[in-house]
Amino acid sequence: MSSLALTLVIFSALMHALWNLLVKRSRDKTAFIWWMFCCSGGLFNLALLFVNEPFPPLTPRILLLGLGGAICFVVRAYQGGDLSLTYPLAQTSMIYVPIWGVLLLGESLSPLGAAGIGLIIFGAYCVQLGRFSPAEVLRPFRNLGNPSVQAALAAGFVYSVGAVIDKTGVMAYHPLYFTYLLVVFMFLIMSANLLRPGQRGRIAGEWRHSLPLILLSGPIMMGSFISFRYALTLAPLSYAVPVRQVGLLFGVLFGVLFLGESCGRIRVLAALVILAGVFLVRLG
Repeated sequence: MSSLALTLVIFSALMHALWNLLVKRSRDKTAFIWWMFCCSGGLFNLALLFVNEPFPPLTPRILLLGLGGAICFVVRAYQGGDLSLTYPLAQTSMIYVPIWGVLLLGESLSPLGAAGIGLIIFGAYCVQLGRFSPAEVLRPFRNLGNPSVQAALAAGFVYSVGAVIDKTGVMAYHPLYFTYLLVVFMFLIMSANLLRPGQRGRIAGEWRHSLPLILLSGPIMMGSFISFRYALTLAPLSYAVPVRQVGLLFGVLFGVLFLGESCGRIRVLAALVILAGVFLVRLG
């Protein structure tokens, strides 16, 4: 994985952790995320006025890729349930991604890179666990009948499909404009949910409550989205998606600094495991 690709992925992870911090400080998270897309979409429209390259011709294939990716990522965004159960299982997407990368995209993994991915997956799985013990590690899998657990497993699979669509889209279309299509489609999908009768008051209420955070979120989300799509043009999907989990480290740090969350030994150890995995991927 090249230095430029790694830098772009880490920057994207940092921006992703920042906008997640803003979401945590909002009142109505669904309405706030809608406003984030509204704000970032507006910034996109302004930015495109200063881009010299014309909008490439749209084809049915590109539109379907943009819509398919948007649906996958919205499904992941709306995942809920007990975080200690659902969050580790949602990381199963990183198991599927290297498989899809090898089977569908013709990517290859070095032994060091594969070992790094394994460490990142393990660290990302453990970061929300209450303690290190066989019972705690296996606890999410003992609750497979729980609808939230099933939704988390489904979200992990759907996100991995979305990642393949993402990679295919940026390789077939200009990454800046493909990112724009994703933002537009995600905004439309979320609008269809929030603009239903009885839901519209949530939008105005969150605007009044979180205006400064909303205005700040637009450029942060835009930076996260664009930098990751450009990274996908430079690095294998099998490496880029797991390495982006370095955002968990930023998330833990922001939680401690700004939200008063505790940073236990498990989170520290999980962070070190993720960092070791990223180092191996860089060498691989």
